Amino acid sequence: MTAPCPEDPSLERHFKGHRDAVTSVDFSLNTKQLASGSMDSCLMVWHMKPQSRAYRFAGHKDAVTCVNFSPSGHLLASGSRDKTVRIWVPNVFSPDGRLIVSASDDKTVKLWDKTSRECVHSYCEHGGFVTYVDFHPSGTCIAAAGMDNTVKVWDVRTHRLLQHYQLHSAAVNALSFHPSGNYLVTASSDSTLKILDLMEGRLLYTLHGHQGPATTVAFSRTGEYFASGGSDEQVMVWKSNFDVVDYGEVLRVQRPPAARASSSGTLEEEARLAKDIWSKASAFTQGGPFLLLNYSGPQSP
Repeated sequence: MTAPCPEDPSLERHFKGHRDAVTSVDFSLNTKQLASGSMDSCLMVWHMKPQSRAYRFAGHKDAVTCVNFSPSGHLLASGSRDKTVRIWVPNVFSPDGRLIVSASDDKTVKLWDKTSRECVHSYCEHGGFVTYVDFHPSGTCIAAAGMDNTVKVWDVRTHRLLQHYQLHSAAVNALSFHPSGNYLVTASSDSTLKILDLMEGRLLYTLHGHQGPATTVAFSRTGEYFASGGSDEQVMVWKSNFDVVDYGEVLRVQRPPAARASSSGTLEEEARLAKDIWSKASAFTQGGPFLLLNYSGPQSP
């Protein structure tokens, strides 16, 4: 068995403190803090500096479903199943602030004009509940995750479906764009995280760590880290290390047949593809995302 490469995606921090499944995570602007929401109705704010105190915020009467730092990093918003929002409504805005995108259990993704408050377009390609949606950093595309095990990417200008990934074996619960816009990370009920190269339409990594469904994932503002939460009540922080590998050079060496992710691809084909890409990447630079540390973070009383 090949020893893990030190530059693979790595676990940077491992926080314990929630009493139920973790539903949402978000980094502060300076990446010094990480906020998490949980089915236990509480928010936790974790400090990335080792041995720092964690803070628990209680107040919601039901599960916390969304947490979000303000752009300044000075405020934290939370949404809950108790039908309340603390601080402000955590909508997903386009980078220019003109549009809002929403996901629904009616199997649609809707694009809204913030000024007119009207629906601009409805995307109806998902075969099940749509669990999560977010804007590409450029504001030109959106990606949505669904209970049908798929991730779909649309152009918001032409409303054309650009990419369709069916790589997970269970519902996709969350996703997050890397700030560069070149990568997408997904979290699934199959307990894995997957990293996709959007420029090539390929699966790069499958990460294992959660003991049960991975329910949320988010990149830091710089893209240096990404955090994940799961039904195992764990929050994990991973080191991205994307700048180590020139994936474009790796993928130009050999493009395997049927490598493009699509609805016709099988999990076995994608697994073989991932293994092939990894072997090429290792031969070039020994780079990629990697696990560094695994520890229990400080718990609030």
